[in-house]
Amino acid sequence: CLPSRTHPYASLQAATGSLACMPESAEHPDELGQRTAPHQQTPGGMSRLGVASAVLAVIALVAAGLVAAMWAGHRAAESERGYQARVMAAAAQWTGILINMNSDNVEASMGRLRDGTVGELNTGFDTSIAPYRDVVKTLRSSTSGQVESVSIEVTHQDLDQQPGQRPPAPTTLPPELAARTDTVLVVATSVSENAGTKAPPSANAAPSGPITVRWNLRLGVSDVDGTPMISRLES
Repeated sequence: CLPSRTHPYASLQAATGSLACMPESAEHPDELGQRTAPHQQTPGGMSRLGVASAVLAVIALVAAGLVAAMWAGHRAAESERGYQARVMAAAAQWTGILINMNSDNVEASMGRLRDGTVGELNTGFDTSIAPYRDVVKTLRSSTSGQVESVSIEVTHQDLDQQPGQRPPAPTTLPPELAARTDTVLVVATSVSENAGTKAPPSANAAPSGPITVRWNLRLGVSDVDGTPMISRLES
């Protein structure tokens, strides 16, 4: 307890032995005798420095979460693009076998085409693909084809559907057989020279030159244990 230096009766009280106990001031003199106030605090007792540190910590956590989310999205998009590239490559390779089927490689080509199919297309393979084999064998064709474009179909519109009718949903494999099924559009061109259609010089009306065929295929490509396989064929 210290006597107040500014109290008007401090000397009288000191003389009579009854010193007035005044609370010590919250201000503290510095080396030059100037009085300074203590650090200001928030009502909760946290200093401004503590508040700033807490705000910066929250900002850092939010920024870290955003970076993690962006990185995960980038990895997912990159993985999706990689899978779509594999799907289009499988569709192009399968189509290449189909459009380059000749009389001398027809059986081997049919076997490779069958091995690349799954689901109903594989089950009914003879019904779906056998007509191509029969035509090749009959005409003894010599065919050379190439794929011009491959793309993933996002939206399908059936231009031949009747007004008021919904287009049929693309056939997909059950989840236990395929993880997913994508639709791939393939545009290709093949040139066939059929020995059976060559006419003698006297028959001017009969076709005697090569035949160019335009291919517009819509293939369903399913992911079967990580391997893209053809599950649907539309022309």
